[in-house]
Amino acid sequence: MEDYHVAKFVQMQEKEVGLFAIYDGHRGDTVPSYLQKHLFSSILKEEEFWDNPAESISKAYQNTDQEILSHSSDLGHGGSTAVTAILINGQRLWIANVGDSRAVVSRQGQAVQMTTDHEPNTERGIIENKGGFVSNMPGDVPRVNGQLAVSRAFGDKSLKSHLRSDPDVQTTEVDIDIDILILASDGLWKVMPNQEAVDIARRIRDPLKAAKKLTAEALRRDSKDDISCIVVRFRC
Repeated sequence: MEDYHVAKFVQMQEKEVGLFAIYDGHRGDTVPSYLQKHLFSSILKEEEFWDNPAESISKAYQNTDQEILSHSSDLGHGGSTAVTAILINGQRLWIANVGDSRAVVSRQGQAVQMTTDHEPNTERGIIENKGGFVSNMPGDVPRVNGQLAVSRAFGDKSLKSHLRSDPDVQTTEVDIDIDILILASDGLWKVMPNQEAVDIARRIRDPLKAAKKLTAEALRRDSKDDISCIVVRFRC
């Protein structure tokens, strides 16, 4: 198991800030463990965070990746995906990701994906322009240089010249139409469509029980990957 998560609330500048994240590691758990400890603090320390959250989140992602690469002698040569959600005063949601961990909200009961799955085939041109290649072996998923099944990640020093660590950042107002947020690693999404995950989560009032139900259902469907899931319910 190489997944790590964050789910907590903090008080900052007289605001309630919810911090939620899934970090799906590969080739070891040192990078996702580092992200669990440092990524949110890096984001919230950005001077422009309250004025320009999107730019601050993007900058902190890339600065954190540089920190990980500079400590590769201690952290090793593995890597991690990330999906993060920052909820400000229960009213505004900022979501970012690198890799294939995903965030989905329920808007009037309909699943809306708030992240982009960074897969090698969709960013093939960028990878090839950097001197890398995408393999498509029979029976396997596309991989960067025949190794990594995502096109953006933290760490992965040996592949970094062909990878990106800049996130896609999205925001939404949390109005009466939005009742659920699901963050999960690809171990869930490989075996369950977004809408089905939303339908299951909405039927269970306790968000912790909803997350456990989604994880159990992914296991029942023979998901072969690590599975981590967070469910946030916005209104009773």
